[in-house]
Amino acid sequence: MTDHPHFPRCAGILLHPTSLPGGHGIGDLGMAAFEFVDWLAAAGMSVWQVLPLGPPGEGGSPYAGWSVFAGNPLLIAMEPLWRAGLLKASELRGAPPTGEQVDFEAVTAWKLPLLDLAARRFLSADGHRWRGDYESFLTRWGWLADAALFAAWRQQHDGAPWWTWPAKMRDRKGGAVARAQRRLGDRLARFGAVQFFFDRQWQSLRRYAASQGVRIFGDLPIYTALDCADVWAHRRLFQLDDEGRPLAVSGVPPDGFSETGQLWGNPLYHWPNNARRGFRWWIARLRRTFELVDLVRIDHFRGFAAYWRVPVDAEDAREGSWQRGPGMRLFDAVTKALGPLPIVAEDLGIIDEPVRDLLSASGMPGMRVLQFAFSGDPDDLHLPHQHPEHSVVYTGTHDNDTLLGWWQNADKHCRHQVRKYLAINGHDVVWDMIRTAMASAAHTAIIPVQDVLALDSNGRMNTPAIETGNWAWRLLNGQLGAQHAGRLLHLVEDNRRRPQRDQT
Repeated sequence: MTDHPHFPRCAGILLHPTSLPGGHGIGDLGMAAFEFVDWLAAAGMSVWQVLPLGPPGEGGSPYAGWSVFAGNPLLIAMEPLWRAGLLKASELRGAPPTGEQVDFEAVTAWKLPLLDLAARRFLSADGHRWRGDYESFLTRWGWLADAALFAAWRQQHDGAPWWTWPAKMRDRKGGAVARAQRRLGDRLARFGAVQFFFDRQWQSLRRYAASQGVRIFGDLPIYTALDCADVWAHRRLFQLDDEGRPLAVSGVPPDGFSETGQLWGNPLYHWPNNARRGFRWWIARLRRTFELVDLVRIDHFRGFAAYWRVPVDAEDAREGSWQRGPGMRLFDAVTKALGPLPIVAEDLGIIDEPVRDLLSASGMPGMRVLQFAFSGDPDDLHLPHQHPEHSVVYTGTHDNDTLLGWWQNADKHCRHQVRKYLAINGHDVVWDMIRTAMASAAHTAIIPVQDVLALDSNGRMNTPAIETGNWAWRLLNGQLGAQHAGRLLHLVEDNRRRPQRDQT
């Protein structure tokens, strides 16, 4: 097999950092993250796939944050701030209890005030050893000003969404932005300091991962939340009315997840306006993304060929219609500005000829998911014998049930197809499926950590179209061990999925 640029034959694990074990109620960028990198290396895994790294939205969703550029402050580890003299040991007591689920509300209430306190101390500490790095960080990112002001203004106004703000501030007119920046200057500085803490810790982890031959595989949602700094700052790039309210919203038509489709509710892009501005916002977004990760999956790739536009007052997504997306104009602009990038297209869902043509023209690898393969159709693209080399195979994604949960809930027809195709009895179906993914022709194989642990549906990360009870699953201390690493390492070696270090 021939390695593609950026995509050597390799294997990796899907685990969002919030799911790491740790003592402050949520996985973070502390010692457990470095230990997980060590485990990946011991298992022969050269890819760590994560979900979006921005501040989460309601219910902890990493796909509905209020900024597409900012980092998630809940991921900041507290011990490094204590060692740097920015927090006291006594102040770290009273953290939310460590358990199998993240309580996002409790973690937010405990952690954000402490981060703000650490930022105050850092900004008032003359000659702190991080000061030079902080000043450098501030000069690199133009998005910080809008994100900081958005966060500070919203905090001062009890979380009021931006389209309800006074008209001049809502519309960024009449000097309102400059006046707010002067009035909220201290808050803006503290926001920048907290973002610096995140960036410092994340880059340290990323460098360590690289030293162990592990690349970070990120995730970029196609859409933003409506109550988002980027929508407020770049309104003309979105389909909004004069008061900032959406003219239509995002979703998908009925599919295997929902008979009425999925009504996501995100604002839609005004693609002609994006094109007239040379797709500068998208270029900046991808530049920032590749400051954080080594390769990235673009969620809902089919939306760039055609997107599902749902009337804003629709009861469900069935009332939507397909509208033309930007196509290759967007990716040509990005490539011209940033060069060829290692991007994976999430080409799942309703895929037609225009989507396939766009994927081919872009040169991006698409995705194959083993849980989708066993309908009985011998031409199903998710069946292993149909996998192209230039693709990424998953046993399941963060939107799927775990392998064991899927198997336990599968109908007789599906189970029969699995047993027949894989020539197995089903007694160890989870590892039979992992072995099948590893043997695939696809250059990259990704296994959710829940499947490595053979967890049932209680380990599921997200259920699409269900608004509550998602994103909260966590590893327990000691749950992932050397026996799991050893079993994976054998599969990596048997299937030649250990890339040369000069390729990583």
